[in-house]
Amino acid sequence: MAAAAPGALGALQAGRARLVAACCARLGPGLRLPGSVAGRQVGPAIRAPGWAPAARGPAPRRGYSSEVKADDELRVRHLEEENRGADLKERAKMNSSEVGPFVSKIRAVINDIANLPVPTIAAIDGLALGGGLELALACDIRVAASSAKMGLVETKLAIIPGGGGTQRLPRAIGMSLAKELIFSARVLDGQEAKAVGLISHVLEQNQEGDAAYRKALDLAREFLPQGPVAMRVAKLAINQGMEVDLVTGLAIEEACYAQTIPTKDRLEGLLAFKEKRPPRYKGE
Repeated sequence: MAAAAPGALGALQAGRARLVAACCARLGPGLRLPGSVAGRQVGPAIRAPGWAPAARGPAPRRGYSSEVKADDELRVRHLEEENRGADLKERAKMNSSEVGPFVSKIRAVINDIANLPVPTIAAIDGLALGGGLELALACDIRVAASSAKMGLVETKLAIIPGGGGTQRLPRAIGMSLAKELIFSARVLDGQEAKAVGLISHVLEQNQEGDAAYRKALDLAREFLPQGPVAMRVAKLAINQGMEVDLVTGLAIEEACYAQTIPTKDRLEGLLAFKEKRPPRYKGE
């Protein structure tokens, strides 16, 4: 999933979000995120014929609560959704009693994105301020154009990040630097964001204004050939392991690895390696 957009989900500037979901989960037509920011599908899907649902039987699926419909062939979907998140004019009209529930809905949507069992990529081609950056932080990988602007600027408005920013930014770049950026409400460009480790790749913007989005698609295509079950449990192992000590993390890895052993995909991978051909994974 890539969020490529100025002002997605309650940033200070209105805009549009592009989403790309990459492999290893069944994402169906018209994926809609829960809450008031759900959007409409307008983009193409990239399909892999013969791809089947994820492995059957019990699996460690903690936090995978996204409401998506089945489409067994779908490996990558491009969605576009108009931003219906908060803007300052809208927030100024709210009563104090309305603000908390509204922010809770935004937080729930961002959490659902973070908990998707697919690799997710945030592609920032414009502004990602406030909630827009919180959306990007919920993704596994972030890429940006050098001209992009991003920051958690809420303290400038006498509030704090409310969509997970105070928790995900320190985990991404470290506590001290995260505090500095939040306390100062500083806005970074793509090069500065790369220097502090906030994004993985920075690119010169192209004439179409979608350099980061194109990079996100390139990364998604790198992920596509890999085993769907392996991708799902690898993400789970990493996410859970980062929240615990090393010994517990290794136990989580062992449990996740065990989920791949009985799969047909593992046998197909070994056979394809032996026969020196591309594997034909079916997600089972």
